[in-house]
Order: sequence, then C-alpha cells, then structure tokens
Amino acid sequence: MATLNTASPWHSHFKGQAYYHVWATHRLLEAVSRVSDGDYRRDVGLFFKSIHGTLNHLLVAEHLLWYARFAKGASPVLALDAEIEPHRERLAQALNGGAANWSHLIGTWPSDRFDSHLDYQTSKGVPQTLPFAASLAHVFNHATHHRGQVTAALKTLGHPAPELDWVCYLQQQDAEAKKP
Repeated sequence: MATLNTASPWHSHFKGQAYYHVWATHRLLEAVSRVSDGDYRRDVGLFFKSIHGTLNHLLVAEHLLWYARFAKGASPVLALDAEIEPHRERLAQALNGGAANWSHLIGTWPSDRFDSHLDYQTSKGVPQTLPFAASLAHVFNHATHHRGQVTAALKTLGHPAPELDWVCYLQQQDAEAKKP
C-alpha cells in the first residue's frame, strides 16, 4: 500500500502558512468583535466598503471559491462582493472554521501536487490554469491583504488593531515551545 509523502518542503511551508492564517484570523476577529455595529458596517473606503463587506469578501473568495477549487475541483460562480452572511457572529464563526480547514487539506496532498497546476473557472466562469503552489500562496496572501485593510479600518475608526505580523506569530510559537 502506497503512503502519502507529506515530508516535502511545500507541505511544511504551506502548513505553516495555514497555521498562521488561523492565528491571524482569530486575532483579527477578536478585535473586530469589540467594534460597535455602526463602525463595523460603516463605509470606510475599503475596496469592499466596510469591515463587514471585507469579511464577507474573505468568506466568498477564500472559502466558497478557492477552497472549493482546491478541495473539490469545483468552480462556483459567485460575485466577489456577495453578502453571504449578514450576521456578524455567524460570519466570524464561518471565517474561523474555514481558516482551520486549510491545514488538513494541505496534509492530504502528495508532494508532487504542489508542482502541478490548478484548473478552475474564474468567478465569472472563464476557464483558467495556474501553477498550483503559486495559487495556494495567493489564497494566504489575499487573506493577509484584506486583514491589513481591516486593521487599518479599525485604527481609522479609533479602535485598537491586533499585531498580525508573521514574525509575531513565529515569536509566539517559539515562546510557547520553550515553556516547561
């Protein structure tokens, strides 16, 4: 019986990105939970207008589009600005849960999968083929980009924003590993 080779540098790299993604998503949503509903839904000039609109975009793009492409080979056709979840607590739960799914999925792929390509249809239904690893990197970079927008919105609205730098995550992991 063949065993799955998950000892590649790709697995290590992307599992690290997935763990960071969970950490950063959780920290961001914790900060957002303390914001009034008025500030949460206020148009502050983000690409998706508000914190709520940006978080809904993350749900659409990361979980309903990209995860479906990677996990199921499916290509849903959805508007990138669709409001999938109007209720903010349920939206936060969906984002936290969705972020946690990536690590397991990455662990199911054989090493050579990262050197292949991803075939899918864009959100407008156009066929597309891109490098697999680069497309996966996009998922995590995209989330980082929009988390940055939300932290800027938090500061603009006068609220504290969490520190989400990758190096802060690594330092926290290192400190936890050194605990007796």
